[in-house]
Amino acid sequence: MTIIVYLLLRNCIMIDLPKHKKLILFDGVCNLCNSAINYVIKHDKKHIFMFAPLESHIGKQIIKTYNINTVKTDSIILYNPEKGIDFKSTAALKVGSQLGFPTNLMVIFLIVPAFIRNWVYDFIAKNRYKWYGKKETCMIPTPELKGRFLG
Repeated sequence: MTIIVYLLLRNCIMIDLPKHKKLILFDGVCNLCNSAINYVIKHDKKHIFMFAPLESHIGKQIIKTYNINTVKTDSIILYNPEKGIDFKSTAALKVGSQLGFPTNLMVIFLIVPAFIRNWVYDFIAKNRYKWYGKKETCMIPTPELKGRFLG
């Protein structure tokens, strides 16, 4: 069964997100981010997550709806229709918590205050292009994975 999530904008858009799914918004041109998304795809045995680049139409609409400052948050956003938005290290750890053993053990780091976790996260995010490189365009999912990506 599919639930329709309405985002209130000037022009209301719909995200047709299947029930109990979560949407990961990621930097589609970042090699580190693309590698992380490939890792999630490989380890998401229950197919909990769907994906969309921040640069996509849906990514831009969610950013606008939630008034997200992309200068401060530009690499991962976790959207859960039932619980809202998580950013940065909290988003990464909540994604990891759904991926099975041993990755799910990362959830223990949620006990570390967010300002400390996000300091580390921001340091890596700030240097990700320098360390891992950047693509000219967003990744294009394979035909098998196309259904898990929203545009």
